[in-house]
Amino acid sequence: MNRTPLVAGNWKMHKTIAEAEEYIQALLPRVSDVDGVEVGICPSYLSLQPLVDSTRGSRVAIYAQNMHEAEHGAYTGEVSAPMLVEVDVHGVVLGHSERRQYFGETDRALAAKVPAALAAGLQPILCVGETEDEREAGDTERKLRHQVQEALARAPDDRIPDVVIAYEPIWAIGTGIVATPDQAQEAIAFVRALVAGRWPEQSERVRILYGGSVKPEGAGDLIAQPDIDGFLVGGASLDPEAFAAIVRAAVPAP
Repeated sequence: MNRTPLVAGNWKMHKTIAEAEEYIQALLPRVSDVDGVEVGICPSYLSLQPLVDSTRGSRVAIYAQNMHEAEHGAYTGEVSAPMLVEVDVHGVVLGHSERRQYFGETDRALAAKVPAALAAGLQPILCVGETEDEREAGDTERKLRHQVQEALARAPDDRIPDVVIAYEPIWAIGTGIVATPDQAQEAIAFVRALVAGRWPEQSERVRILYGGSVKPEGAGDLIAQPDIDGFLVGGASLDPEAFAAIVRAAVPAP
């Protein structure tokens, strides 16, 4: 089955509004003629509205980096799905390893966030992945099984293809170490098999991205793997030229 590749750049806590606007003006002409790939940028909350306005009518969609599962309430510092919908963002990253590590994000919370995002009309990018210690202990599959099954437990069956899953080996994030194409394919094929175990008719429609120190020079070999459907890009997404090169590497072969 043909799945449209998605390349999303996660800026994390980088770029002021002015810097974000300068970046997007540099990126748009670099990807304006790219066909067959969806492009996303995940800026800070403060830059969401400006970038939504600056990218209207373009190939670039804007994603938030997180959201709370409740629509409203006494949750100081949080942002809800209706708030994101109001500014016309396309989707939201959920469960990034940094949210899990530094801010106590749990699989239980993600089990509520994923259906909340879907119900609001947002496309979730669900992040999963193992640490270096877990990989060395042979626990990669156990960790992925728990994360995928927990996070999707309450998602409506017919909306599973609307969830994008990003496999991010934590040992590769921000380290400059990239999983080999074989390592990435093996883990992502396992994630697809997990989805197929519960939703056999949906698994081939689910897009699964690779994330973890993605660079332009290695993107082509990764995207050539049969189960890799794009990238969630960290540091390289901060440079419009490098990010555009990764986007171009994801263009399906004719």
